[in-house]
Amino acid sequence: MKMILLQDVKSVGKKGDLINASEGYAKNFLLPRKLAVEATKSNLNDYELKQKAEAKRKQEELEKAQATAKELEDKVVTIKVKTGGNGKLFGSVTNKEVAEEIVKQTKLDIDKKKVSIGDPIKMLGERTAVIKLHPKVTAEVKVKIVEA
Repeated sequence: MKMILLQDVKSVGKKGDLINASEGYAKNFLLPRKLAVEATKSNLNDYELKQKAEAKRKQEELEKAQATAKELEDKVVTIKVKTGGNGKLFGSVTNKEVAEEIVKQTKLDIDKKKVSIGDPIKMLGERTAVIKLHPKVTAEVKVKIVEA
């Protein structure tokens, strides 16, 4: 019996997969728990439309990420911090602070979880921050730490 999964089912398939299940398994497990629907013509048509809409949405998301990466290219974000002697900072500059400065200076919506600078910055100078905008798109931004 052909079924379309509505949720992930362990060792059977992922949400949206078209599977071939035995009649007993389908009627006694998948259908009562609303884990799948029977693959009728109308359900298959809905399934195909959802697949196309999902593919289009993913493509638009990728294009938006590429456009954002292009805008971030060659940007230098300057962060002013208090320092002690020999250019050492009081505290450190973290991903969160870098993300906030990127948002302030570029007016782009960047999540702090997507910004990676490696170890926290504890000295004046320049570093490169990597921003993961999409699984296939990353952007690099120069972060310049200067004395306030």
